[in-house]
Amino acid sequence: MKKTILFSFILVLCSYFSFAQDRETVLKVLETQRQAWNRGDIDSYMQGYWKSDSLVFVGKTAPIYGWQGTLERYKKTYPGKAAMGELTFDIIQVKILDAGNAFILGGWHLKREKDAPGGYFTLWLRKINGEWKIVCDHTS
Repeated sequence: MKKTILFSFILVLCSYFSFAQDRETVLKVLETQRQAWNRGDIDSYMQGYWKSDSLVFVGKTAPIYGWQGTLERYKKTYPGKAAMGELTFDIIQVKILDAGNAFILGGWHLKREKDAPGGYFTLWLRKINGEWKIVCDHTS
């Protein structure tokens, strides 16, 4: 009985530390994206997304399917560094749902010369081939 309780406790503890590590890794995906954005480097920013036709990005107008379509949307909407501005995030919630899925809720803000737009986002990330990637992004 004591061995079963001890084993269960060890499993719970290992799971906790694994989820804490995953949480930090998921947040690092966003930080890497933020840094790339602020350099004006959309191609590097896109590395946080799943490079697949199954990627879903939902913005103000309609869903966009696929990594390439999402890249083209970003490049059309933000044609240069001035349009991109300086990006910051306010992370509201990070949930590691299981060993392969995470959910993030947050706010985004751009500081540009003439305006400062912002909004909210929800992200679904999956661990694919050992890396956390955004598979669905809903940004308003």
